[in-house]
Amino acid sequence: MTQSHTEVLTEEPSEGYSRGLSSRTIQMIALGGAIGTGLFYGAGGAIEEAGPSLILAYLAAGLVIFVIMRALGELLSYRPVSGSFGEYAEEFLGRFFGFVTGWTYWAVWVATCMAEITVAGKYVEFWWPAVPTWLTALVVLVALFGANLISVKLFGEAEFWFSAIKITAILGMILIGIGVLTLGFGHATNPTVTNLWADGGVFPNGFGAALMSLQIVMFAYVGVELVGVTAGEAKDPKPTLRKAINTLPFRIGLFYIGSLVVIMSVASWRDFHAGVSPFVEVLQQIGIPAAAGIMNFVLLTAALSSCNSGIYSTGRMLRSLSQRNEAPAALGALSKRSVPFAGITLSAGAMVIGVIVNIVSPDRAFLYITSVSTVGIIFVWGTILVCHLKFRAAVRAGLLPAAEYRLPGAPVTNWLALAFLAMVVVLLFFTSTGRTALVVGVVFGAAVCGGYALLRARVPAHTD
Repeated sequence: MTQSHTEVLTEEPSEGYSRGLSSRTIQMIALGGAIGTGLFYGAGGAIEEAGPSLILAYLAAGLVIFVIMRALGELLSYRPVSGSFGEYAEEFLGRFFGFVTGWTYWAVWVATCMAEITVAGKYVEFWWPAVPTWLTALVVLVALFGANLISVKLFGEAEFWFSAIKITAILGMILIGIGVLTLGFGHATNPTVTNLWADGGVFPNGFGAALMSLQIVMFAYVGVELVGVTAGEAKDPKPTLRKAINTLPFRIGLFYIGSLVVIMSVASWRDFHAGVSPFVEVLQQIGIPAAAGIMNFVLLTAALSSCNSGIYSTGRMLRSLSQRNEAPAALGALSKRSVPFAGITLSAGAMVIGVIVNIVSPDRAFLYITSVSTVGIIFVWGTILVCHLKFRAAVRAGLLPAAEYRLPGAPVTNWLALAFLAMVVVLLFFTSTGRTALVVGVVFGAAVCGGYALLRARVPAHTD
């Protein structure tokens, strides 16, 4: 344990990987990592449900996400490894939790990518209706799979530009909205900041509706933890990751809170509905030409970005599991370009299920698949917080030296964040999709526990 802590970090390859992710790339991955279809597309239904109080829900969830990321940052400062939360779970909570956390995070991203390649197919249909969704999904998966196999640098460059497009779209939306509010151009009906409270108040559908929206809000932040997986391939990881995490409040404030404030000021919250991007709605109200086409391109980019990140992170997590004897040894193989090709190939192969589901259809099957993401990411985030508590306890006992980068207010902030996550789980009981997510989560949990039982029977515990 202490040997890992005192390991000197240099520009040399770590864990066999090439440190091919520059500070510029990591910062852009951090900026764009949590900006996806949840904000660009899913926010329409959330606004319809909660009204302006959705802004407060995003703010509350953002504070919790910041606590989780600061806790992760302190653990990364202690030991920056690509296995990240899976490695910490094994070290501080035992082999069982290391196994469950690693495989759960893998499943979260595989399921997310299945959904995203399907969504990508639907966006392409906007321009070419004759192209079947499954064909687009397959082409997207093969292209991103190939890019990830070539080198980590190519993954980083692709993610850099995907993120740049998303960020430009949000900043453009905010600037246009501010122009409408202050200069009065465009054709929007009664654009004014009083729209945030004038029509039914901040909580037009009640405080309960704002609470229920937290289910949607929390999962819009999925991907923010991705910077932790880049630790093994980041140049000069400690200052780079620290900077990425420190700028999180600014990113949440600007991209989430800022964009929602502007959107719901330009148009009444009653104008937004599930199934329609709030960005498209506002741009059309203002009178921006080709608004739907522009945002459709941004939405496609967000889907590609999410799937690109998923292929990257699943390959690294499988290799970490393999190195701990918790996955087949073959999955630990690296290519000549220092890429975990075996793990990436297995992950992409699992994602092909998404293409098959597109052919045979069932939206119902996709509900079950993405439900793994719903419960799984809460488990992973909670594990990060508990690992941090254990780390701090070890520091207080003199077993480990303190990290330079620390979570403010710990352990109180840990427990508050854990209570918040527990509340979100409880809220899942009150919706049909939430109950489905919990049932699928229990089934998946049972399957992982069964896998661990087989592991214990066949493979002895890993020893350093």
